[in-house]
Amino acid sequence: MDSAVLVLNQDYQPLSVCSVQRSIKLIFLEKAELLHDDPDKKLRTVHRNYAYPSVIRLRRYIRLPYTKIVLSRRNIMKRDRFTCQYCSKRSDLTLDHVMPRSRGGKDTWENLITACNTCNVRKGNRTPEEAEMPLKMKPYRPVHITFFQNFIGGVQEVWKPYLYM
Repeated sequence: MDSAVLVLNQDYQPLSVCSVQRSIKLIFLEKAELLHDDPDKKLRTVHRNYAYPSVIRLRRYIRLPYTKIVLSRRNIMKRDRFTCQYCSKRSDLTLDHVMPRSRGGKDTWENLITACNTCNVRKGNRTPEEAEMPLKMKPYRPVHITFFQNFIGGVQEVWKPYLYM
């Protein structure tokens, strides 16, 4: 029972990640409902088998004090897992604008990526298509739950629709 369970707010927004034990308590206390289970695993008691939770949704709405992740150099590199989005190198990293600033590119989540210095210089004042340097991953605005990936070791496949991936 060392798996992680995605916890969604009443409006299906990702809230946090919790343990299987905690999710079972929330389900039995009728504070949450089971949305997805792991079909390969079961929780067993002497008399019954229960579904092994993977995604749960709270029955009451929880108001969050924050709404967005701050756009910063560190957070962009964290989103891109500290790897160059052109060659997958993990050293000598910098930020690159997909659409260059000189051509109207803005400082947004969808326009900034992590790139090594070599690839950034090689791309220059061009788009990735013009430079014939395809991106490994399309840049996106992360939700706060994606930053838990470092702690839980990745995202389960059934979580991806809820995390906009």
